[in-house]
Amino acid sequence: MEPDRIRGTTSDIVSAAQRLRQNLTPAEQMLWQALKNRQIGGLRFRCQHPVGAFIVDFYCPKCRLVVEVDGEIHDQQTEYDMARTIKLNQFGYRVVRFSNQDVITNLEDVLHQILAASHEQK
Repeated sequence: MEPDRIRGTTSDIVSAAQRLRQNLTPAEQMLWQALKNRQIGGLRFRCQHPVGAFIVDFYCPKCRLVVEVDGEIHDQQTEYDMARTIKLNQFGYRVVRFSNQDVITNLEDVLHQILAASHEQK
């Protein structure tokens, strides 16, 4: 097992991640264009990446940083996201979340926050 992987990643999860990479939301597409090719602090990000039993929107292996872009959230989704964040934190991952609206209207601020979080996690 790779050092930055946790147990639980299955071939079904890997296949689902591949499908999700082909169907990014507009906000995810926008953020991916800004993160890919080491454009932020020279950090390599992966898009729709399996981490254990979860698929995270963006992941930086070097600093174990997970970046999630949330759509409209209802109570049940909020509870699931919180539980997922807690579990990822227990495995040593830092999770930062942004709304679709934040990404679309404040991309520069989002990128600054991601860079700051990457420095905190190192």
